[in-house]
Amino acid sequence: MKIGDKVSVVDEDLSGVITSVHGNIVVFKDEYGFTYQYKKEKLVPKNASLYENIPVVKKAEPQKVTSKKHDKNPLILDLHFHLLVKNPNDYDSFERLFIQKEKLIQTISFCRKNHLKRLEIVHGIGDGVLQKIVWDVLESQTGLDFYNKEILHHQSGAVMVEFH
Repeated sequence: MKIGDKVSVVDEDLSGVITSVHGNIVVFKDEYGFTYQYKKEKLVPKNASLYENIPVVKKAEPQKVTSKKHDKNPLILDLHFHLLVKNPNDYDSFERLFIQKEKLIQTISFCRKNHLKRLEIVHGIGDGVLQKIVWDVLESQTGLDFYNKEILHHQSGAVMVEFH
């Protein structure tokens, strides 16, 4: 360090031009004309040309890993009866509704257990009995929001459930 060099103080927002050097003590003047005394160890050269020959290394951005549980696509539960059992003609209407309701409750508890965020329930468009059961079950649950999937239609045939 010599007179006329620009320096900065380590751990402080202070810099200036060296006016004199007395052994280990350096005296410098800041841009406002104030003088300061610091030990050489507390000062670093403020010279941009020091950094010109150092290459800049760009590191690759780490890829964010998203688990399959938190995928944006919801789990889809289709409550059409022929998809739930092998021989749908072997059941009367009460048994059909009971099996569909049980499947719905099992799927909701599966979603909670595996921390899934979204569930789409397809109940179909009909006379509304299954839709009413689905809405009754969902209204009895806590920690979830649900709404018709197709907002513009009067009866959509599907309900979207979002877990908290």
